[in-house]
This record gives sequence, structure tokens and C-alpha cells, in this order.
Amino acid sequence: MKKFYDQKNVLITGGLGFIGSTMARALVRYGARVTLVDSMIPEYGGNIFNVEDIKGKVAINFSDIRDRYSMEYLVQGKDMIFNLAGTLSHIDSMKDPFTDLEINCDSQLSLLEACKKNNPKVKVLFAGTRGQYGKPQYLPVDENHPMHPTDVNGINNMAGEWYHILYNNIYGIRACSLRLTNTYGPRHQMKHPRQGVINWFIRNLIDGEVVKVYGDGQQVRDLNFVDDVVDSFLYAMASDKADGQIYNVGGDALPLVDLVKLMIKVFGKGKFELVPYKSELQKIEIGDYKADTRKIQKDLDWKPKISLEEGFRKTFEYYVKNKKHYW
Repeated sequence: MKKFYDQKNVLITGGLGFIGSTMARALVRYGARVTLVDSMIPEYGGNIFNVEDIKGKVAINFSDIRDRYSMEYLVQGKDMIFNLAGTLSHIDSMKDPFTDLEINCDSQLSLLEACKKNNPKVKVLFAGTRGQYGKPQYLPVDENHPMHPTDVNGINNMAGEWYHILYNNIYGIRACSLRLTNTYGPRHQMKHPRQGVINWFIRNLIDGEVVKVYGDGQQVRDLNFVDDVVDSFLYAMASDKADGQIYNVGGDALPLVDLVKLMIKVFGKGKFELVPYKSELQKIEIGDYKADTRKIQKDLDWKPKISLEEGFRKTFEYYVKNKKHYW
């Protein structure tokens, strides 16, 4: 892996965010020349502290992926692009659908047009989401499962993904998409729960607050530690077999109430309670989700390595130590 990435010119959109900054750290270890672009819109999760330990080893460009002129410049000369910029909030997408449309559709198309015009030999990896599937009709969910999103964010991510696949098939701009489930770990934004509840449960426990779990707590969620997700991206980018392909990424699946109990066990203290759903959340609740990852295991020889217990331990240790930079 190090041999493949050594001295490669890499662009990461959303590079100061949760997954982007973790990706940057891995690429620096492998000897890549890394450029991070991030809009630093406060609620989206960009945090300069995320790259504090490698800031002298990466180039940082404060720009919005919606700025077509800056993207036309930034894609030039890059060997690969990890395209992680996007909004993740299901709730926000329903309240402000046009911003979600701009970032998850229009901007994705602009990036691909910039590549077609200025760097057609580049390879682009798109970060998709399980939200594209909506409420599962069967479990585990494979890549051929029908897509019936329950919110605007899922619909726009479908479009963003298929722009990438279309440009791969028609224009030869190599691209692939990895559909993520609940990713957790260090460097996630911790100021609100709109980008997933796992980080919020961790914050609640660290703050000594009671964790509130909606409904009966039996809704199953599929979790991946961020380092495992980064590995899946690195494998996909390095493999020609991934070009034009879509892969599910998934890991350990448990009911939410059992996940919270495990967090409390790892942290050593804490309480939770079951509370009724808020109406706006119940309408977009997807029910149980478990990813079928046989395709990515077969094609790319990827599978998660970090157990939930180990992942939670690392996550709690990080935020207890660095709380002031995230709260």
C-alpha cells in the first residue's frame, strides 16, 4: 500500500472533517503529497485541530466545493481525489433541501466537470451512504437492494453517486463509490447529533448525562470504526477492479440499546433511558440496517479489523483528552 501512495498527489475534499482528516493522516504515513480542501462551515465538522499533528505535512485550502473556479484549480495535477465533502444531516436536508441539493448534487457535478476539463486521468472516490437505501426490504442489504430514501439527503447522495459512475462510464474519469453506514471514532464533530447519534451518545456519557434512546432501542445499527473506513477507501483507490463499482462498507451490527450498554461498559459509568420518538425523526427512521459486505471482501479483500469494544475505548480516550477542541 505504501508503495502505491508514495509521492502521489492527493486531494481530499472535506479534508478537515472527521473521515477526511483521518484519511490525511494515513496518506501522510504512506508518503503522499496531500492537499486538504474544506469550507469550515461550523456545523459540518471541519476542525483545524483534526490535523494539528500533521499540519506541517499537508497543504490546506479553505474553499467551498460549491466554488467552481477554485475546484477547477485544485483538481489540476492530482493523481487521485477522495471526495468526502457533503452534508450528512437527514434532518437538515428536510428543513433546508436546497442547500443539501447544492452540496450533494450540484457541487459533485461541478467537481467532475472540473476533472473532465482539467485532469481527465484522475481517479475519484465518492463517499456514499446507507441512507440511499431507505427502509430495508431485506437484511443484510446488498448493493442491488432497491433505493427508496426516506429523506432529501438520501436522494441527493444517490444523484451524487451516479454522477461519478456516469463520468466513469462515459468520459473515462475513473470513479467508484463506497456506501458508508454509521462511522464513529476520534475527530468527529461533537456539537450536535444531526450527523449521527453514536458521537452524541459518547458526548452524553463523558458529560455525565443520561443517554436518551428513541423508541424501544431495538433498532439495529451497523457500525465501523473510522480507521477501518479509511482502509476501505485506500483499498478501493488503489485497485483498478474498483473502477466504476459501488461497494457497501459495514461492520458490527447491534440494537442501539445494546450499543449504549457496551459504551457504558467500556467507559466504566453512565445511564440511559428509552424515550418516545420525536415526530420529525420517526418519519425518517429507517428501521434495522445491516450491510452485506461480501462484494468488497471478494473484490478488494477488505474487512473491518477493529472491534466495537476497542473502537469505543479509543474514541472515549481521545475525547476525554481533547474535549476542549470539540465541545
